[in-house]
Amino acid sequence: MRIALERDGKTPLYQQIEAYLRQAILAGSLPPETRLPASRKLASDLGVNRITVEKAYAGLEADGLVFSQVGSGTYVLPPPGPPQARAAPGAPWPLWQQELQARQPVASAPAPEILLAEAGHPDPIDFSSGSGDAQRFPVEELRRVIQAILRRDGIAALEYGERGCSERGYTPLRSTIAQVLASQGLPAGPENILITSGSQQALALAAQALLQPGEVVLVESPTYSGALELFRLLALRIAGVPVDDNGLQIEKLEALLQQQHPKLIYTIPNFHNPTGACLNASRRRQLVELAGRYNLPILEDDFVGDLRYEGRTQPALKALDPDGRVVYTSTFSKMLMPGLRVGFLVASGPVYERLVAGKRVSDLATSSLTQRALEAYVTVGRYQAHLRRSCQVYRKRRDAMLHAIKRYLSSGVQFSPPQGGLFVWLRLPGALNAEDLLPLACEQGVAFAPGGRFFPADAAVNAGYLRLNFAVQTPERIQAGMQRLGKALRRLKAGAA
Repeated sequence: MRIALERDGKTPLYQQIEAYLRQAILAGSLPPETRLPASRKLASDLGVNRITVEKAYAGLEADGLVFSQVGSGTYVLPPPGPPQARAAPGAPWPLWQQELQARQPVASAPAPEILLAEAGHPDPIDFSSGSGDAQRFPVEELRRVIQAILRRDGIAALEYGERGCSERGYTPLRSTIAQVLASQGLPAGPENILITSGSQQALALAAQALLQPGEVVLVESPTYSGALELFRLLALRIAGVPVDDNGLQIEKLEALLQQQHPKLIYTIPNFHNPTGACLNASRRRQLVELAGRYNLPILEDDFVGDLRYEGRTQPALKALDPDGRVVYTSTFSKMLMPGLRVGFLVASGPVYERLVAGKRVSDLATSSLTQRALEAYVTVGRYQAHLRRSCQVYRKRRDAMLHAIKRYLSSGVQFSPPQGGLFVWLRLPGALNAEDLLPLACEQGVAFAPGGRFFPADAAVNAGYLRLNFAVQTPERIQAGMQRLGKALRRLKAGAA
């Protein structure tokens, strides 16, 4: 236990020790039943007399904060009231803390899954998540792969990685990813690939490498809420480009480029989050051409591009990139399991080394064991087989949700059937607000992601939208969930009448 003592101060040492432990107990840092260090051991660690520690313990015991048990030690008792965040309630935080507190919060709305849990429904159905069905994650296969990797590689699988390039990622995995991308029409060598801890880190590395606080990033409106939170945390200015059924509206882009002078375009061209739209071929080429004309990098987020159920496959923007103007990112987490936290960036030119440097100072390296296991899993074709099976399952679930929406929700609801991905994007009729609908839906035992949270600005103006993840539930539970959502929607409409 490390306690900062002022040995030349006016306050006796035993009172300093007592005050430190008192604050830790009241704040909950030392929970009930925690065994405090033996007085002899703590005295030795702090370089004080044993009697000094015993006097501190005696003061705590007199106030009912600890109790001593002969032959066993001194233990923390439950504090006599709610946990205190600070030892002196009402005392001001340091000025720098107050300045942070005064800033606009990055995110304040409660998460839908929390509201659903608080509602206490015995059989909750959650459509708010951003990943695939956890029940489909290949846990047993990955367990066997990890065991085989540990037997094969031993301690090497638990180190940072290959000396001199660990921050770039496990070389065999980067080579395997390059082969997968080449088969999809995106030529890239291992030297262009950087392994990241999920796609969220990839976005963060790219934003930090390409932007300075106060500069403008251009995004689709709406867009991925996690990206918006990241950009706001980095003190970036965010400008939005409207989206329709064919993705980002290119015809409105050039005027914004001239007005806003952005330093980066962030886009999700395949099965956009949250709308599910897919950028058509003509717009893809125009976007890359405009980026070149205005000397702008593009950050392409291809988080579920492999989940296509129908329609023609579109080339990645990176595949249309003639000179290194596109930074491409994707992930294995959505399709395998979010806890893997393995994503990757593809970049060429000087920006690649800048991204590598950012990775180095961010977390040194992504887990070597996870990378090795993933490489073994992907190499033998298990990932591709899992992907094919998931596409079949998720297509049926998408169809089930589209059918259930038409059957159980009001005729005024608007939506476009997505050709792939994970989401259906709905617009409520009239001036109904999805944030108002959410608590009513949670009472019925169903949750969704309110659409206003995906817009870079004017969330209140766009509050009539909501996002439903059809991949996370079976067709039977999708039907039950849409029935519940229909009841909640009718309650909202009745209250608004």
